[in-house]
Amino acid sequence: MNVLAPVLRSEWAKIRSVRSLLVALSAAFVASVGVTVLVHAMVGRAEADEADFEAVYSSYFGLNFGHIAAVCFGVMAVAGEYAGGGIRLSLAAVPRRGVFWAGKLLVLGAAALPVGLATGFGCFLGAQVLLGEYGVGLGTPGALRSAVGCGVYLALLTVFSAGVAAVVRSQVGALSVLTPVVFLISPVFAGVSGIGKVVAFLPDRAGQQILHPVPEGPLGAWSGLGVMALWTALAAAAGWWSLHRRDA
Repeated sequence: MNVLAPVLRSEWAKIRSVRSLLVALSAAFVASVGVTVLVHAMVGRAEADEADFEAVYSSYFGLNFGHIAAVCFGVMAVAGEYAGGGIRLSLAAVPRRGVFWAGKLLVLGAAALPVGLATGFGCFLGAQVLLGEYGVGLGTPGALRSAVGCGVYLALLTVFSAGVAAVVRSQVGALSVLTPVVFLISPVFAGVSGIGKVVAFLPDRAGQQILHPVPEGPLGAWSGLGVMALWTALAAAAGWWSLHRRDA
């Protein structure tokens, strides 16, 4: 821990000193909660009359926009160092690359988690207030789990994105890989017969099962989050391998 502590302080200082990182992190909360509140203020009660309406999961409508910011935060925090040549200074200060990588991921995850939790509770509470008599409370089965799970989901997504960025070493390249995986494949192919079961195991689709009171598909709430955690671990390991085997 004595070796890791200075790295943690250094990585946290990087986040606090780079405005674009703070903006991206804040945008995850602002976009998610803002869009959720706006949508529920305009059409929330009208949709609540529909037979298949799900009050808990509908609270996270804005997350479709907020997790873009979480991806950007993870990518910029890692690939930005390669773009500016800062990675050479970082590795000169911390020659043990495993320690450097562990410290970076810990700080990124720790920064994203409280923002994610605030996002989860902000989305849920804001939506339920606007739903009025159709709204539910945190005591509803699956409600509290979904709000906490939203925070964990965004933290895992941030670390997953950082791992991909470490392999690609380019902000544009990393976003080119992550955009179809996180934002396109699941919505397009989820309902396709035969392919939908495979899509259910992609990181975004699996992780978002925690938001459903009654999860859909082959994965449950916690097993889905576990699958996403596995994807995150694989991306983190790939990022470490890239950092360890390739020159800065």
